Amino acid sequence: MTDETRAPLALTMGDPAGIGLDVTLEAWTRRDALGLAPFLFIGDPAVLAERARLLGLDVSITEADHRSAAGLFATSLPVLPIACPAPVIAGRADSANAPAVIGAIQTAVQMTLASQTAAVVTNPIAKSVLYAAGFRFPGHTEFLAELGSVARNKPLLPIMMLAGPKLRAVPVTIHIPLKNVPGLLTADLIYRTAVITAADLKARFGIAAPRLAIAGLNPHAGESGALGLEDDAIIRPVVERLQAEGIDAVGPLPADTMFHDRARATYDVALCMYHDQALIPAKALGFDDSVNVTLGLPFIRTSPDHGTAFGIAGQRLDGRTIARADSLVAALRMARELADTERSDIENAGIESAS
Repeated sequence: MTDETRAPLALTMGDPAGIGLDVTLEAWTRRDALGLAPFLFIGDPAVLAERARLLGLDVSITEADHRSAAGLFATSLPVLPIACPAPVIAGRADSANAPAVIGAIQTAVQMTLASQTAAVVTNPIAKSVLYAAGFRFPGHTEFLAELGSVARNKPLLPIMMLAGPKLRAVPVTIHIPLKNVPGLLTADLIYRTAVITAADLKARFGIAAPRLAIAGLNPHAGESGALGLEDDAIIRPVVERLQAEGIDAVGPLPADTMFHDRARATYDVALCMYHDQALIPAKALGFDDSVNVTLGLPFIRTSPDHGTAFGIAGQRLDGRTIARADSLVAALRMARELADTERSDIENAGIESAS
């Protein structure tokens, strides 16, 4: 299947005042050198064109839909128009544009669920800006889970995974204060996170028997209760249950010895108990090329692992765009790979059932 016959990726604009537009333009201008598969940008074409002018980039922009995007991609950046209600100034977020930001995400999900696009790739949003407009979700991940839940008519548990060349890491609890982690860290949550992670690594990453390394909560994984009871009381029984069900899991492991080279060679993903326990090693080992992947959804979603970076949006230094497109490029590549793996598995299952 060629690029022009495969469904394109759906790329949302994110906050239009941030660097999402910068890295999108930069990625498209380097599409041939990077070997990028076609994507359809969902956002305001006039705002994108103005950002290209501001950055001194010669980019042809054409309004398109999922049917025409792949054919246009070689010579023009295809855009499915969603207009921003208010003027956009690079680096100056405006909650008046929140409906367009949210609309782009909704459209990308709807198109991907309908198989019009292959996967959702999201540019960064500014949660505080959306909150000011009445957005009721903690972030991208929870909103995507809500859209998937409505589409499938069942509750979903979204799993955030940072995936880079050297480490895949999953935080069991995500955007909550550290002081609240022990109270929210239940055996059920750890178990469901592990099961969903293992299932998606099989179905979308092509790992036949995923190996899970599960971190402890406390220093030294509690040191037999001397440094905390949660590791033995909550985490260890979950690991034993996973092992009994045939999932290759070990733990709870002391987090301070999980991420050196030899340790990482023994597992496919690290399940960590809180945000920074997962994201500090993930970003330290792959700051520019790690990808945020949401597991547990009825569609593929990836994202760069950086934020809106308003302070450098629309700016150049020494003749080039300051914002680096490396993480977006990695997100686009991973989305395409995951979509192709999933499609291959579905086609192979169809062949097997027919025979």
